[in-house]
Amino acid sequence: MKIHFSGAAHEVTGSKHLLEINGKFILLDCGLFQGKRKEADKKNRELPFNPEKIDVVVVSHAHLDHCGNLPYLTKHGYKGKMYMSHQTSDIVPIMLADSAYIQEMDANLPLVI
Repeated sequence: MKIHFSGAAHEVTGSKHLLEINGKFILLDCGLFQGKRKEADKKNRELPFNPEKIDVVVVSHAHLDHCGNLPYLTKHGYKGKMYMSHQTSDIVPIMLADSAYIQEMDANLPLVI
């Protein structure tokens, strides 16, 4: 078994952990990196793995830093199943819709450096 850490390793946001077990790839969480706009945008758009090669996604809970980048993952080729608790599956769509709204509003603000 191999574990590839991406996000939430030396940070507290953007959790993505890829487990490689017997030739299968399991992604534990696909979180949104939350931070300064330019840095966050870069980290959220550069997946350190090929989404098409992931066999399954497991979402630990509905915080955005654990599930917020799921739309990007699916947009870039992930077509498999996602496993999570019933409570998490109830909340994730609400969290993602709210996050999209906030990102849209944020995109209309002037860039502050």
